[in-house]
Amino acid sequence: MQGHCLCGAIQVSTADHHEVTICHCGMCRRWAGGPAPTVLCGSDVEIRHDGALTVFASSDWAERGFCSRCGGHVYYRLLPTGDYMLPVGLFGDAVAFRLDSQIYVDHKPGWYDFANPTTMLTEAEILAMYAP
Repeated sequence: MQGHCLCGAIQVSTADHHEVTICHCGMCRRWAGGPAPTVLCGSDVEIRHDGALTVFASSDWAERGFCSRCGGHVYYRLLPTGDYMLPVGLFGDAVAFRLDSQIYVDHKPGWYDFANPTTMLTEAEILAMYAP
């Protein structure tokens, strides 16, 4: 899969991944302006840029990368594993994604719902899986 930020200053490539996870945590909703749809790519990600990538340590166990030129979200990365979660918007409509799971469902505001049947994980379940 090939993708890029809004202005094209940052290019990403990874193997094909089609399962989308929606994060409902407050930090992702603040970062993305709503529920954050990402695709888990493992550590199999190549990021090319000419100095436009800015990294923000958003917790003790994760960081977020974004374009310093257009502000586009580039990745969320789990530090203990090196796994990347890339926003589906980087790839445009070129990939046939499918909504597979929702996380931090206990933080989801009541003003929206997804009709797709998905795996639903709470904050405690996610922290048990990834937090140090």
